[in-house]
Amino acid sequence: MNIPHLKPAGEAKFVDHNVIRASEIIRPWLGEELKGFGIIGAPLSKPSISHSGAALAPSTIRKALSAFTTYSIEDDIELKDTSIYDLGDITMHVTNISESQNRIEETLNNIFSEQSQFMPIILGGDHSISAPSIKAFHKAKGTIGVIQFDAHHDLRNLEDGGPTNGTPFRTLLKDGAILGENLIQIGIRSFSNSKDYYEYGKQQQVTIYTMKDVRQKGIEQILKDSMEYLKKKVDVIYISLDMDVIDQAHAPGCPAIGPGGMDSQTLLDAIDYLAQEPKVGAIDIVELDPTLDVRDMTSRLAAHVILHFIKGKKR
Repeated sequence: MNIPHLKPAGEAKFVDHNVIRASEIIRPWLGEELKGFGIIGAPLSKPSISHSGAALAPSTIRKALSAFTTYSIEDDIELKDTSIYDLGDITMHVTNISESQNRIEETLNNIFSEQSQFMPIILGGDHSISAPSIKAFHKAKGTIGVIQFDAHHDLRNLEDGGPTNGTPFRTLLKDGAILGENLIQIGIRSFSNSKDYYEYGKQQQVTIYTMKDVRQKGIEQILKDSMEYLKKKVDVIYISLDMDVIDQAHAPGCPAIGPGGMDSQTLLDAIDYLAQEPKVGAIDIVELDPTLDVRDMTSRLAAHVILHFIKGKKR
């Protein structure tokens, strides 16, 4: 029976036929050849050294995409015809953290080996997911350069707690998946790290830009210098975005919030700039805890990051 005005639960909402929501152009992946962009969830947050519900972030970020349209008025760019697939979420082991990280690497190895023509957008999870993700990307693509937006170095030792969200880049350096000289950290903040890990990073030839550098030098100049440097040295560049690089006023839904961070517009400008570089081939977004968020502010910012990344690639 067809009853006017009665719709299935959750679908009874206002519809404007001249507006396309970003979520409407994402289609489930059914095994066909991937071209364009592919969203993959890695919902792991048990390795977090602080309380974290970041495992809930992939679904919340996807939902946040429904709040935005496909049209960028500032650039007069329409995304409605863009190929964006949702590959789903990687299943985590209930209790075994190392097994969960292995599953991320194994799953991405399989996808990258069979599907070489798409741009991965990986949604964490805490920052521990970046180690297996970048290992898989390195295996598929060759020499990797990483631009890491973060308040923290994430170079903690592996003896005190194993492979946590504080150790992904220590793990990658130790395993030889990346070289320190090919890692650029942007947004590192005062009173968020130890001197030992700063010195370790310098010993490994990691390029470190603090928030003071961002304020004084400007994000565009930092990115210009970084790209000119990396393009000569690597085959492909991976962006790793820890949402706690953002000031707590703009991103309350992070487990490790703090003052003095980047504002949201600076981050979006940075993502747009980097996405225009052909050698940039993947991005992950991590450390977003929806249970701590206020009105989905941080999830909506993450959704905007995705849209700006796609928009930059279409320029």
